[in-house]
Amino acid sequence: MNLILIAGGVIYLLASAALFAFGANFIYFSILAWHNGKPREEHTAPGSSLPRITVQLPIFNELYVSARIIEAACRLDYPNDLLQIQVLDDSTDETSAIVAESVGQARAQGTDIVHIRRRDRSGFKAGALREGLKSATGEFIAIFDADFVPEPDFLTRAITHFTSPDVAFVQGRWGHLNGDYSWVTRVQSLAIDAHFMVEQPARGLRGYWFNFNGTAGIWRRIAIEDAGGWTADTLTEDLDLSYRAHLKGWRGRYVGDLVAPAELPAHFAGFRRQQHRWARGSLECAIKLLPQVWRSDARPAIKAQASAHLLGYSVHLLLFALTLVYPLVVALSLEYARFSTLFGFAYLFAMTSLAPGIFFATGQRQLGRAWWRDLPRILVVTILGSGLMLNTVRAAAGIVGCRTVEFERTAKFGIRETTTSPTNWMKQRYQLRFDPIVFFELALGFYSLATAWLAFNAGTWGIMLYATLFGVGLLTVAAVTAAESIAVFRNRRGRAEQLRLERSQWAAAGAE
Repeated sequence: MNLILIAGGVIYLLASAALFAFGANFIYFSILAWHNGKPREEHTAPGSSLPRITVQLPIFNELYVSARIIEAACRLDYPNDLLQIQVLDDSTDETSAIVAESVGQARAQGTDIVHIRRRDRSGFKAGALREGLKSATGEFIAIFDADFVPEPDFLTRAITHFTSPDVAFVQGRWGHLNGDYSWVTRVQSLAIDAHFMVEQPARGLRGYWFNFNGTAGIWRRIAIEDAGGWTADTLTEDLDLSYRAHLKGWRGRYVGDLVAPAELPAHFAGFRRQQHRWARGSLECAIKLLPQVWRSDARPAIKAQASAHLLGYSVHLLLFALTLVYPLVVALSLEYARFSTLFGFAYLFAMTSLAPGIFFATGQRQLGRAWWRDLPRILVVTILGSGLMLNTVRAAAGIVGCRTVEFERTAKFGIRETTTSPTNWMKQRYQLRFDPIVFFELALGFYSLATAWLAFNAGTWGIMLYATLFGVGLLTVAAVTAAESIAVFRNRRGRAEQLRLERSQWAAAGAE
C-alpha cells in the first residue's frame, strides 16, 4: 500500500513539474507579446513582376459554405493571367452540384478556375491538396478552407512577404465571421485570438519554428516539394509539412495584420471533434518528428520550443494523471506528514494554472480590447479546457491502439450574422451523433468532486481547489454536450422539413 501511495506522489510531482514548464512558456510568450506590442505588417511594395499563384479550395460536403468561398476566391484582386483557382471537391452529397454551378458561372466570367473531383478520398485533405498540385500552374500555392472568406487584397499583400528565398510559407491571422454568435463561438474566438496574437508572433519574432495553420496562407511550391509534399500519415497534415520544411532549412513568416475571417463551429460537439482531431494530429506529429528535431542542427532553444509546441496537447494528459492520483496524494500527506513541504513545492508549480488566463487576456489586449471585460469568458474557457481532458485522452489512446480514423471535417452552416438564432443550425444537415464519452466525463467529474471533498476534510487546500476545478470542467463539458444532443434530437422534425426544402432547391437548380 505504501508503494502505491509513494508512486502516486511521484506521478503528482512529475506531472506538476511538467505543467509548470508548459505554464511558464505561456507566460513567456505573453511577456514577449506585451513587450513587442501589437503585430504590424511591414508593407512592402510588390515587385515589378508578380508570380503566378494557384489558389486551392479543399471542400468536402460543405452545402452551406462552398458557394461562399468560391465567390470570395473569385473576388481576389490579383491579375487574371497570373491566377488559377482549383476547387478540390471530394464531396459525396449535393455539394458537388453547388460547386459545379459556381465554377461554371465563374468560368463564364473569364476566371481561370477548375473543378477537380477524385474517385476516392484517399489521403483526405492531404490527398486532395497533393492531387491538385499535379495540375497546379502557380509558383506559389494559396490555401483557403471552405469556411473562410479572404479579403480581395489577401494575395497581393501576402506575396510581398516572400522577400527571402528561404521563406517557405506566409501565414495570415484567422478572423471571425460569427465570433459573437453564441457563447460557444465567443469562447473559441478567445482561444484562437490568443494563438494568433500571442503565440504565433512570439515564435516568429524569436526565430522559433511555427506551423502553417492549414488555411489562410501561401506556400512556395518548391518548399512543399522539397519537404516531401503533403502526406496523410497524421491528422494534421499542415503541422507535419511545416516541420518537415523547417527541418529542410526553410522558415515561415507570420503576418498578424493579414486577416482572413472564418466561421467558427456553432455547435459544441463540432468544437469537441475539431479539438480531438487537432490533439491526435499534434501528438502523431510529435511521435513522428521530434526524434528528427533533436537530431537536427537547430539551436537548443528551437528544439525545446518545438517540443513544447508539438506536445502542447499533452497538458490534458497531465491533468488526467493528476485527477487520478489526487486521492493517493491526499492519503500520502496524511500518512507521511514530513512530505507536506515537498507537496508545497508542487503547489507552487500548480500556480502556473493562471498562465492560460494571462495568455488569453494578452491576446485580447493585443487586439486593442479591454481585456478585463473578458475575465468571465476567460474563466469559462479555462474551465472548459480542463473539462476536455478525456477528449484528448481518447485521441492519445487511439494512437497507442493504432486505431485508424477517418479525417472528419468540422461542419459549418453558413453562419455570419449575430442576429441569426443561436439554435438555427440544429435544423440543418451534418448533425453529430450523441458521444458516449459523456458518461465517462460524468463519472470522472463526480470522482473529482469526491476527491475535492476528501481533500477538504484533510486540509489539503491546493488539491481541493484543483480537483473542484477539474470536476466542474468535466461536468460542464458533459452537460453541454448532452443538452445539445437532446436539443438536436428535439429539432429533428424541423430538420427534416429543412432537408426536404434543401433537396428540392438542389433538384430545381440541377434541372436549370
